[in-house]
Amino acid sequence: MPRQGQGTLLTGVRPFPLTALRHPAVTTLLNEHRGLLAELLNGLGSPLHVVLPEVFEENITGLRQAFAETGADVDILFAKKANKADCFVSSAAALGVGVDAASGAELVKALGGGVPGHRIGVSGPEKDDALHALAVQHDCLVAVDSISELRRLAATARLAHRQVRVVLRSRTNSQPGSRFGMAKAERDAAVGLCVELEDHVSFLGFSFHLGGYSPEERAIAANEMIEHCLDARRRGAVSAEVVDIGGGLPMRYVEPRLWDEFLQQNEPAQYHGTKAAKGFSFYPYGGHPTAEAARMIMSHPVDGDESLSAKAARHGIRFLVEPGRSLLDQAGFTLYRVQQVEDRRDTDGYAIVTVAGNSLSLSEPWFNTDYLPDPVLISGEPAADELFPACVGGATCLENDMVTWRKIGFPRPVRPGDHLVYLNTAGYHMDFIESRFHDTALPSKAVLRLGEDGASPQWRLDGI
Repeated sequence: MPRQGQGTLLTGVRPFPLTALRHPAVTTLLNEHRGLLAELLNGLGSPLHVVLPEVFEENITGLRQAFAETGADVDILFAKKANKADCFVSSAAALGVGVDAASGAELVKALGGGVPGHRIGVSGPEKDDALHALAVQHDCLVAVDSISELRRLAATARLAHRQVRVVLRSRTNSQPGSRFGMAKAERDAAVGLCVELEDHVSFLGFSFHLGGYSPEERAIAANEMIEHCLDARRRGAVSAEVVDIGGGLPMRYVEPRLWDEFLQQNEPAQYHGTKAAKGFSFYPYGGHPTAEAARMIMSHPVDGDESLSAKAARHGIRFLVEPGRSLLDQAGFTLYRVQQVEDRRDTDGYAIVTVAGNSLSLSEPWFNTDYLPDPVLISGEPAADELFPACVGGATCLENDMVTWRKIGFPRPVRPGDHLVYLNTAGYHMDFIESRFHDTALPSKAVLRLGEDGASPQWRLDGI
């Protein structure tokens, strides 16, 4: 059976391009230093995560500038859960940025990376006593989720003869049924208890958990917390001056026009098997850039025409923000080596590429989908006259081990030994659900810094 025109499957479905945006540093590495990347992949194994702390540092500077432009007083805490690489904590410490830790291990890593305790926030629901004790010892700011946790934390501080700094996590009006935070009655009781226990509890303000990436919804929730601070002051909590707006700052992986077109034409035939028929909930890959979203939040009008940042300044309120994914925008990518190619174009209309590694090392775990932006094919062959449609599977014995369910239109046939590069994977995609399944090793992380004046990039293993 003859194949239809360029890039067209036998079913009549054309692979839709979702070209990933690239930072100039990434472009330089892929265009000028492919040999180095190939050596690292061959030596360290597939898949290999490459992390770029210089880009992370650039993102911190850009976010700080965006908040400053709105007149808001904002301290940044890097949400460490987004990537476990030690190099990002070291960069945060060097730039005076704090860390949001949600476990004892993350807190120890933050301290070991040079971040002082007073710049570390400790979050997570109903933290255990060991984490409380470590946070109290190092003067961390603890986000408290319930009256019971507040009592336990205060008891820990009393035994240590210390005072612990806290914010109370409150439910928002838009998500009253959240498992995180306190409803009004418990929140009011917690404020009263903080005043009563002021010898051991320093109450600073409120935080909240909010799903989704809407700048408007986050600004509205932050305004609710400002009102809670003002109410707490009236009840004797004079130091209520902090609103922690959490994370949820969006970032952009692909151009918005391309993303909108993808959503309009997306259909089950674009995917291997029946994956799409089960339904997807996509991350907004074509959403607002992070700096723009930050300005939108702080400039959002509240109480009439006054902006959120202006209202906060008028009442002496300062903000904390806990970005994870967005600070890691373009700060890393993932390399796979192609292990085998099963060409099913004459029967199914597309090929299945198997890579050395698995989908557990590259995931979009919260949205029931794979990582959508197109991988880049690194091959010794020139582009072909027609696209090579293929999905990408992992090397485990699992039917659902698909790195990319979506059919990709590669510019040339994929061959064993070729390399696939998944761009912009540092934020959550590298190690959120990593696994040693089949007794395989976890992927290595290679830290790269570009050399100045044309010098070769310098690399090391993370943690060394």
